[in-house]
Amino acid sequence: MHSFLSTSWKKVDAVVHNAGSFMLKPFSESTQKDFEDIYKVNVFAVANLTRVCLPYLQKGSHVVTVSSMGGIQGSLKFAGLAAYSSSKGAVITLSELLAEEYKEREISFNVLALGAVQTEMLEEAFPGYQAPIKASEMADYIFDFTLTGNKYFNGKVLQVSSTNP
Repeated sequence: MHSFLSTSWKKVDAVVHNAGSFMLKPFSESTQKDFEDIYKVNVFAVANLTRVCLPYLQKGSHVVTVSSMGGIQGSLKFAGLAAYSSSKGAVITLSELLAEEYKEREISFNVLALGAVQTEMLEEAFPGYQAPIKASEMADYIFDFTLTGNKYFNGKVLQVSSTNP
């Protein structure tokens, strides 16, 4: 990745962390490996990709992390989502810290904590539930926010949710 950035792009205007791993399992049945697997994708990959991109981020760059309402302190929680929701809370805190650490370089770090969006992951978590927002609609929102959100926000968590499943 480093060599690609240094030879092909030279700079990174925006990063969108949108990968996510999911597990629906009662906490008492989950293992440390289950948690590690979820955290590898949802937390460590975010940290590692950000670290790789840092030398190429510049004044005005925007790093957007897609999280979940499940990671918001005080929000409605659902049984069986301990690993997933706690990992989404971890990337919220990470983004807030990075916004502080890189504010003098004028690199913005923000989080979009999504509610129900009609995706395969939502179907797995809540079979039969129909979300009011399609994946393509949320993709448009994330795209627009990535391009403009850093003009208004840094170190913020925006709750993008019209419903809870």
